[in-house]
Amino acid sequence: MEQTVVFPDKGYAEFGRCFLESGIKKINVVCGSSFKRLAIGKFITEFFAANDIEIVFFSDFQPNPDYESVVRGVEAFKSSDCDSILAVGGGSAMDVAKCIKLYATMPLGSDYINQKIVPNDIPFFAVPTTAGTGSEATRFAVIYYNGVKQSVTDYSCIPQVVLLDPSVLETLPDYQRKVTMLDAFCHAVESFWSVNSTDESKQFSKDAIRLILSNMESYLKNEYDGNKNMLMAANIAGKAINITQT
Repeated sequence: MEQTVVFPDKGYAEFGRCFLESGIKKINVVCGSSFKRLAIGKFITEFFAANDIEIVFFSDFQPNPDYESVVRGVEAFKSSDCDSILAVGGGSAMDVAKCIKLYATMPLGSDYINQKIVPNDIPFFAVPTTAGTGSEATRFAVIYYNGVKQSVTDYSCIPQVVLLDPSVLETLPDYQRKVTMLDAFCHAVESFWSVNSTDESKQFSKDAIRLILSNMESYLKNEYDGNKNMLMAANIAGKAINITQT
């Protein structure tokens, strides 16, 4: 699936156009507590209000989200008659939003995780707020079901449009900055030597590794270009693991 990746170098106008072109009217925004503090959070709130797009927020989940959180998210999506989804956050927000998308067309109250996934065309947008998981580029979501880690997968849960916004990393704690960078680096390395690697995935891995190593110093100094390139590296590493399934 082709994914549109946009940057805010000239503001958020291009990202805004993607929403308008999709024709959405009511969007489910899956986000964490940082949303209101981010520049993109302010833009989204004001842009949707100006264009008569209603927002239904969902934040009732925790790190390493469980199945019950996803069920609540599906209920919020369906009961509010949302027609689209926007995930703003790290891996947990992405995983919850992906599962909401995959389960939203199933009968309400189903045992979603044991049902056959039927791909749907619900518009799905994403803004990752860490440069690490690359979840915005993969067909995988991880949730806990009865305390056991489960992987949910389908190509239709990959967001069609992704905004890579360097400003979201400006307030990232130093520890999180380091571990998320290493997360992306490990994805790229593991994908490269995976038995499932292909010429395409190896190229993604090489590109991600080069970006990480050449921008590590700038990224750790919290510079704009370093942040931008690390977001790109995480996204590309995500494309690699999307192929190799590591």
